[in-house]
Amino acid sequence: MRCVGTVVRGIRTSIIKENDDLASIVVESLMKAKESEGFEFRDKDIVGITEAVVSIAQGNYATLDDIVIDLNNKYPNKELGIVFPILSRNRFSMILKAIARACNKITILLSYPSDEVGNGILDESLLAKINNEVITEEEYMNIFGNYIHPFTGLNMVNYYRDLVKKENCEVEFVLSNNPRTILNYQKDILACDIHSRFKTKKILSDANTIYGLDDILNKSINGSGYNSKYGLLGSNKSTEETIKLFPEHGDILVNKVSSMLKEKTGKNIEVLIYGDGAFKDPVGGIWELADPMVSPFYTKGLEGTPSELKLKYLSDNKFSHLKGEELKNAIKNEIINKELNTVGKMDSLGTTPRRLTDLIGSLCDLTSGSGDKGTPVVFIQGYFDNLADE
Repeated sequence: MRCVGTVVRGIRTSIIKENDDLASIVVESLMKAKESEGFEFRDKDIVGITEAVVSIAQGNYATLDDIVIDLNNKYPNKELGIVFPILSRNRFSMILKAIARACNKITILLSYPSDEVGNGILDESLLAKINNEVITEEEYMNIFGNYIHPFTGLNMVNYYRDLVKKENCEVEFVLSNNPRTILNYQKDILACDIHSRFKTKKILSDANTIYGLDDILNKSINGSGYNSKYGLLGSNKSTEETIKLFPEHGDILVNKVSSMLKEKTGKNIEVLIYGDGAFKDPVGGIWELADPMVSPFYTKGLEGTPSELKLKYLSDNKFSHLKGEELKNAIKNEIINKELNTVGKMDSLGTTPRRLTDLIGSLCDLTSGSGDKGTPVVFIQGYFDNLADE
């Protein structure tokens, strides 16, 4: 009788560097962990690999000057309106530095009271002092200028302003939740939002020029790294002059790791590459998904959504007259004979059909963390098990 459900292990590896054979490192690390921990591989186990080490091994980097070249090609007038960037030293400051280097003047349109992923920009209790939906830079500084982000200890407007001016670029800030506000200041626009970018670009389609961050560095510049689908989205700071991009061609890696594990274990093991997990911090209000998606690459067995029944609903309703082993056996029988698609069924009430890759990728991200755990590989067993599996 199986007494344990899902088990998640962070797998330690060597420090990944450019041009490392990542597939071999992942597989060898898993085999060492098996010997150390005494687990056995099973069909439908899952291996997660953080996107960071994939990009590092690929050497998928670019310099700020590579970004400048692409921006100058797309915005020759050297004046630019930036719409809805997130407030992040790791995610956006390097991009902003490159934009400032490429331009003579920029206008930055910020959303409020927070950015797209929940980073606050002002004290919401003071919003009653604002009489219109557009907040000028002068109004912001007079009313909200003392606001400090609780996690960074910075006022990000001041931080961004100083960064831009160091590149000898003129900058103006305006706050509004209507992207069309930027057209009162600039006609050439760069949409910097992540998940709402398609909507924003459509709303601003009558601008003289409109691109998104996904359109910048979506092909190599002088041999630089790139991401053909997401461009600069998902990138983060590497050094003071370079960024690491979201991984490219990850489908090759996940299928290679799965194939190598099949050879070594005889089991069919699913593999995915994961970035930021899709969860929201209940205290800081920050939604962690600054990457364009949770899992950009995964093996075919991870496609789709869970098809689950709600045990509580079955126990409280359909089998309310049963207890003990009789109840357990009745529910097991329901699970064995359930429909493949349970969406909309009362028996699945409360089981939100999120994508498997979003759920599993978020689990991986929470397990590996973003600091010094040294576990860029996550091994999951029993995720697809249910009460009927014993």
